[in-house]
Amino acid sequence: MIELLKKLMLTPGVSGREEKIRQVIEDEIRPYADEVTTDNMGNLIARKKGEGKKIMLCAHMDEIGFFVTHIGSDGLLSVAPIGGINFLSASYAEVVSEKGVYGVLVPTIKKAIPAGDEVKIDIGAKDKKQAEKKVSVGDSFMVKPSMRRLLNNKYVGRPFDDRVGCLALIETLKQIKSPKNDLYFVFSVQEEVGGRGSYPATYSIKPDIAIAVDVTCEGDKPNSPKMTVSLGKGCAIKIKDSSMICNGELVQKMRELAIEENIKYQDEILLAGGTDGANMQITAGGSMAGVISIPTAFIHSSVEMIDIKDVEASIKLLTVLCSKL
Repeated sequence: MIELLKKLMLTPGVSGREEKIRQVIEDEIRPYADEVTTDNMGNLIARKKGEGKKIMLCAHMDEIGFFVTHIGSDGLLSVAPIGGINFLSASYAEVVSEKGVYGVLVPTIKKAIPAGDEVKIDIGAKDKKQAEKKVSVGDSFMVKPSMRRLLNNKYVGRPFDDRVGCLALIETLKQIKSPKNDLYFVFSVQEEVGGRGSYPATYSIKPDIAIAVDVTCEGDKPNSPKMTVSLGKGCAIKIKDSSMICNGELVQKMRELAIEENIKYQDEILLAGGTDGANMQITAGGSMAGVISIPTAFIHSSVEMIDIKDVEASIKLLTVLCSKL
């Protein structure tokens, strides 16, 4: 599982440019699914056929990054952010393009937290002509992907948001052999820019029950928000965030099954932020919607941190939900 997570982490997939990560996931899941399709938006959808409820699980493939908007006479690249960029963290980070061109994201002025128009990517080019041989306007860049093990089951790197959710869906799909329910595993696109992929996927599937799997904040690290979620204390069952109030009946059922199966879990209320779950809840007549979250420190930085035990708990709970809802 760790080797698969590393493979997912090191494959590029900025929002709107998910082709490479989609292919990696498709190759991994195809032997375990009854059907695998890609819709017009680019969502990857795997189905395990059953006769019961129609259940949709969703994790997003995409990650935050940058599009090149201009190549200056000095060879520096101006960029537009894709998703919620933490420029305090991203400044001076090593970045890499979809074409494999490396550079550094540098502020152009002395400021504690630069804005998007106050940073550029330096690829080492001496002038515009040399830069244009390697980069074009519209190319995507991302903070260099990485993954490293720390102490006590912790891993650090990027983009755990949300490749760790994709891992949870893949491992759940592998474990389910003959489901009673009709299961759809959706690896969505463009979540980081408004959850755009989950709309058409939900509309086409029209699930009875919809569960997003994504990261959430924790409340223990310096500058963390005030919340009760911690790394290493299990997966988190979302109650609400700023985009949705999860279905109360579904939340309670998740808790009951977690207790019944001895799965460590935490209750989550996230004051700011949202997931694909909000779109799944209100699309195509609506669904009973909820979210299983994986506690993550330093989200949207170059050093996101998880506890692998929380990931394992999310896989266990997802597997139980697929068979017992």
